[in-house]
Amino acid sequence: MPRTMAVVPPGSRVGILGGGQLGRMLAMAAARLGYAVHIYCPEAQAPAAAVAAAHTRASYEDDQALARFAAAVDVVTFEFENVPAACAAFLAERVPVRPGATALAVAQDRLREKELACRLGIATATFVAVEGPADLAPGLRKVGLPALIKARRLGYDGKGQATIAAASDADQAFARLGSPPAILEAHVDFVRELSVIAARSLDGRIVAFDLAENRHQDGILRRTIAPAPHAERLRGPAGEIARAVLEALDHVGILAVELFETREGRLLFNEIAPRVHNSGHWTIEACRTSQFEQHIRAICGLPLGSPEALLDAEMTNLVGREAEGWQTILRDPGAALHLYGKDEPRAGRKMGHVTRLWPRRDHSEAD
Repeated sequence: MPRTMAVVPPGSRVGILGGGQLGRMLAMAAARLGYAVHIYCPEAQAPAAAVAAAHTRASYEDDQALARFAAAVDVVTFEFENVPAACAAFLAERVPVRPGATALAVAQDRLREKELACRLGIATATFVAVEGPADLAPGLRKVGLPALIKARRLGYDGKGQATIAAASDADQAFARLGSPPAILEAHVDFVRELSVIAARSLDGRIVAFDLAENRHQDGILRRTIAPAPHAERLRGPAGEIARAVLEALDHVGILAVELFETREGRLLFNEIAPRVHNSGHWTIEACRTSQFEQHIRAICGLPLGSPEALLDAEMTNLVGREAEGWQTILRDPGAALHLYGKDEPRAGRKMGHVTRLWPRRDHSEAD
């Protein structure tokens, strides 16, 4: 039987599935609250392991290693949503896993995400499921051109998707993805992408951070501006979308909802991440409680902290060799540098980020 302790007090052991930079920043936030963190991942050189109390290097399919890991921690969470479902289920039989299986299952499947939004009355782009090439032509008749085709699983940072500009492109675009179960979506003529990051506690309390604007390049998030300029009227609706999703999933912890703002000023649901999120890194310096501390508070059954922003912020990802400019960044008194300890600055790889801060403006007047 799993241990069902609701509150996991400081001094306990937090297990994290995944060893990347999100796990690293979670581990640092947990340590500040008095928790020891145990990282579980298959990589030998993991950024999160460098700042954790313990590291198990093993496959997510290794039941013996997973059983030892479960026995060594008091609660388990994850830094990425593509944890194998069987792994999460195995652990949940032995130790609390937060967020739970429902949130994980929905976030792993782009079709299930969109179907959830529709059930909740949240607007999305028009979409259809694609199981094979025969679904492409009728699907395009429904969603129109241009369109996007996305693999239902394992897509991130622009991967696992392709644009279909003409009906004659459809078969080739689908084949480039490997012809997996997919979702076909109408192209959205949006003016910007926004994200809202919110947390839900064990007792159902929900708090949200400021709505942020995200700017991408080559499918990778480059900058996040918080709060999003000229978006005060959207903050309430975005928060309600996050609340509806959190409650529907019975989610405990941080959840990010990515949204499109259309030219008509409407919000369209894009996707969710049931974890701390790149677009929330600005909260470390700018808010009373960062997204990382908030997640640890939530999964451990502690009171949620205030998400209030004390400063305006802009976060820039350092990709590839950009992190080699650390000396210049450190000379900027308004910049907060985070390097992830990765040893190989490959093209497209996030090596760190920098957050720049400004005094808080009255955004209600500015908008």
